[in-house]
Amino acid sequence: MDIARKGANGTLPKLREMAIEVLEKDGLPAPKAEEYKFSPISKKLENGISNLQIAGKLTLTSEQVKDVLIPELEADILVFNNGQFDASLSDYAAENYTIAPFSKIDTNAANLIGTIAKPEKEPFNALNSVLFADGIHIHIAKNKVVEKPILLLHFCQATDGQVVAPRVFIHGEANAEATFIERIISVDEEPYFLNSLTEVKVDDNAHLYFHKIQNESDAAIDVNNFEADIHRDATLTTVTLSLKGDFIRNNLTLNLRDSGCEGNMYGLYLLNGGTHVDNHTNVDHTMPHADSNELYKGILADKSRGVFNGKIFVRQDAQKTNAFQQNNNILLSEDAIINTKPQLEIWADDVKCSHGCTTGQLDEEALFYLQARGIGKVEAKNLLLYAFAGEILDHIKIEPLREYCIALVQERLGKL
Repeated sequence: MDIARKGANGTLPKLREMAIEVLEKDGLPAPKAEEYKFSPISKKLENGISNLQIAGKLTLTSEQVKDVLIPELEADILVFNNGQFDASLSDYAAENYTIAPFSKIDTNAANLIGTIAKPEKEPFNALNSVLFADGIHIHIAKNKVVEKPILLLHFCQATDGQVVAPRVFIHGEANAEATFIERIISVDEEPYFLNSLTEVKVDDNAHLYFHKIQNESDAAIDVNNFEADIHRDATLTTVTLSLKGDFIRNNLTLNLRDSGCEGNMYGLYLLNGGTHVDNHTNVDHTMPHADSNELYKGILADKSRGVFNGKIFVRQDAQKTNAFQQNNNILLSEDAIINTKPQLEIWADDVKCSHGCTTGQLDEEALFYLQARGIGKVEAKNLLLYAFAGEILDHIKIEPLREYCIALVQERLGKL
């Protein structure tokens, strides 16, 4: 697939040149590539995407933006039009943070881009580094608390081309605090390829929270990369909700760079039809006295397929590490498939680490118990499924957002 030179990136030329070298040397993942063996992304792109040009600017109105806002949620709004930040449709009062395109940031900030999610670490990091035209840099100043959540709305549509490549760098300075919510909005049902990349730098004692809602069209191909460096006494928590799309690959990496820091990853995927969702996570403990928590849950129906591959690395210097990882799944169909592989690699000897996975069907005894008390079969099934999924939703602390996600999940469960 000759996609490496189809970008429009005029910023950060050295990063782009490095990424082109990586792609020309290694290419996109081959069908038997270990990290993609359950998710043949190259074949999916070849069959599903015919126009590998960057999608042009779509016609977007303020009414369209208003229609997708979360009820009762007061938030700053950042709009992305086919991968490009659209200031005219955005609405934010950035008193405690700044937003600037990569093309206008200073040298110190520009030098950080591509140092966390390096092109050579992941082929789709490299691909985004070639394709993106200009990214945005969000800088939260030292000791500042951003009161309102920051809502990132990505509107995607195959316009002149089918490739969308947004790029974001978030820097929370020492003692900063902010919450982000990212939503992907498919404007129509035509196929597109979303290749997004988010890098996050969490300085000492900063606390950032990141929520992603993937509720896209049945034709959407979404391969996204999120990587963060977390420093002393800092916290980063992510919640990923994957509901709909053709093919979704979530690459999520947390690097615990200092003592006292904490990384949390929670995910829920509710799949039906032929939807394919692959969650690949990495947690890298490099220093002592750091904690990580990871819990992913999936409910799969019809001929859907889920993949969970979670890796925890505990380096030799990372004594007194606490690391927890769990993946639980319910299969509602004999044709649904889950491939799950939780992994631990430990080089330290004074740690508390655990990992595991479960896969099963709906509890027939519990279902019978509810029906025996006058609850209909469909309602009883949904109650049990929601009880299973609800543990992930409990990690969403903003009430309007949690209520919105609960409604999405309940609607989705009614279709499984």
